[in-house]
Amino acid sequence: MPLYQAIVLAIVQGLTEFLPVSSTAHLVLFPWFAGWKDPGLTFDVALHAGTLVAVVIFFWRMWVDMLTAAAGLGDSQNPEVRQNRRLFWLLVIGTIPAGIAGLVFEKQAESAFRTPLVIGLALIVIGLIMWWGEAVSRDSESLKEVSLWDSIVVGVAQAFAVIPGVSRSGSTMTAGLFRSMKRETAARFSFLLSTPIIAGAALKKGLEVRHEGLPPDMRMPFLVGIVVSAIVGYIVIGWLIRYLEHRTFKVFVIYRIALGVVVLALGLGLHR
Repeated sequence: MPLYQAIVLAIVQGLTEFLPVSSTAHLVLFPWFAGWKDPGLTFDVALHAGTLVAVVIFFWRMWVDMLTAAAGLGDSQNPEVRQNRRLFWLLVIGTIPAGIAGLVFEKQAESAFRTPLVIGLALIVIGLIMWWGEAVSRDSESLKEVSLWDSIVVGVAQAFAVIPGVSRSGSTMTAGLFRSMKRETAARFSFLLSTPIIAGAALKKGLEVRHEGLPPDMRMPFLVGIVVSAIVGYIVIGWLIRYLEHRTFKVFVIYRIALGVVVLALGLGLHR
């Protein structure tokens, strides 16, 4: 794999994993548009590892506090400790639907679902639902106010991200809007909820790569993929949270619909 392709795809992953535009769709479409070969499982592991590093480093303090509280350490009478314990278990509950969907539809997600028709429709449909969520959201709920029902709804929405084009962050943030979370709250909860799923995917695929072995010509692209996607992902997380404190998802709605139309047009053209 040429190093420049590794850098470009790592940038694409770092940008699109956390923006609500679907990283899977972009990683399928970009090589397709550019005429590049499929980077394969090995490089996919590097990209997942990089974005995992980004989200863990960005939220490391919160994860330490939540894990400490969940383990029963700290002052149980402290409201902050109780809140951290509660948030941890909400994230555990919210992760379950996506975990089940990943196990059940893994093969379809990597084959049957990866078509221009599916990707294009998913980009457009979620874009329209996101626009609807913007219209009805009361934009009032903070992270401390997230409820069990919020966690379940957002968790179920994350399960649909198994379909390329849906976007894990797009589906979960949109669900957050319908639950009247503040936009930056929806983003924070989405990123925290994505951490176990990204970690699970990276671990599973990493074990497969370990079994098969890392080809010598993939060692440098593998390392570059991790580092570049981690750096870009970290920057994007911070930028998006700040952006959503004062702005809406409108630009992402427009982008999703426009890209979806292009993908459908090209996909239908190829089948004529």
